[in-house]
Amino acid sequence: MRTAVVVGNPKPASRTAKAAEAIAESLAGAPVDVTVDVIGLGPGLLGWGDPAVKEAVESVASAELVVFASPTFKATYTGLLKLFLDQFATGDGLKGVTALPLMLGAGPAHALAPDLLLKPVLVELGATCPSPGLYLNDKRAEELGAGAPEVTAYLDTWRPVLLATVQAWSGTSRG
Repeated sequence: MRTAVVVGNPKPASRTAKAAEAIAESLAGAPVDVTVDVIGLGPGLLGWGDPAVKEAVESVASAELVVFASPTFKATYTGLLKLFLDQFATGDGLKGVTALPLMLGAGPAHALAPDLLLKPVLVELGATCPSPGLYLNDKRAEELGAGAPEVTAYLDTWRPVLLATVQAWSGTSRG
């Protein structure tokens, strides 16, 4: 299974990235194949046709399981992540991708943000999101590896669904 992590945090190598990679690795049972730390794509995100952005988009679109992660900024995912997602074709840019929306925030007030704000965009781009999004308190980000109680509970419940969806897509034409 080819896995990817997309991180929309304006800080490179962020706690958001570490949490997303730990979750993806736990789901796949192997290291992540590709991590796109979107901040590293720079001004190429502001237009169309940048080679590095195109390569990142193709790499994510070819993955079977992708964790899309963002800190919560102004009650939603970051504009940086939105710039990256705008590079995918509507309807089928993420066809065949099983996606997990992950957001980190300062408190429970925005716990529904992954489902209400990030998941609809991923679905609009053609991704399949069979599980609820995951929201984690960033104050505990250093502890938010796959062994954290809330992450373990989430993965115990939703791992079978996510992996079954990946398996179902593996027998179909994605392109």
